Amino acid sequence: MTSLQTQARALGDPTRHAIFQYLVEHSRAVDVAELTAHLGLHHNAIRQHLAKLLDAELIVESTVPNGGPGRPKLVYRVDPSTDSRWGPNGPYERLSWLLTELATSDTTPVEIGRRATAGDPIDPETSAVDALTAHLTSTGFDPTVEVDDSTVRFVLGPCPFASTAALAPKVVCELHRGMAMGIAERAGSITVEDLAVVDPHQGGCVLTCRLG
Repeated sequence: MTSLQTQARALGDPTRHAIFQYLVEHSRAVDVAELTAHLGLHHNAIRQHLAKLLDAELIVESTVPNGGPGRPKLVYRVDPSTDSRWGPNGPYERLSWLLTELATSDTTPVEIGRRATAGDPIDPETSAVDALTAHLTSTGFDPTVEVDDSTVRFVLGPCPFASTAALAPKVVCELHRGMAMGIAERAGSITVEDLAVVDPHQGGCVLTCRLG
């Protein structure tokens, strides 16, 4: 599993995502007590979630004097190398926005997803296959590309949004199919034909496209 997918899966848990977003928004070191007060959870639960974020290299841990006798206090902040990838405009946050739009409109998940990628940057020098690969990779799907004449299959790794996709697979998967369609339309010379969905926790979903 790539570091990108490890990070995406770590942020797939709503509580860990909330902790990470709190650290992003405050741009300073935060201790367990502050996170406990903010989220209303037991400090042991907060520590377990922080450990997962540390393992995924999404945050960094350091110590500061505690203002009295005893051991220094542990504090946490966002790893600077991940802020731009998983900050306020990261994939998990984007999915939240898309689900909100879906709940408040009559538009289909595919159309919402297709419109969502209308403004995504695409390198004009890259091929359509590379553009779709870059999109799927940045979203955390860790795709393997198989090309057979004019057919291109993107075999996806375990879904970084598995917890949400397991509850509403048709909605979440159709949103991502629409997003891929939007990228394909802008890249040109490639068409999304199908998304075969399997267990999101196991991976192996296949996005089938046709060149030309």
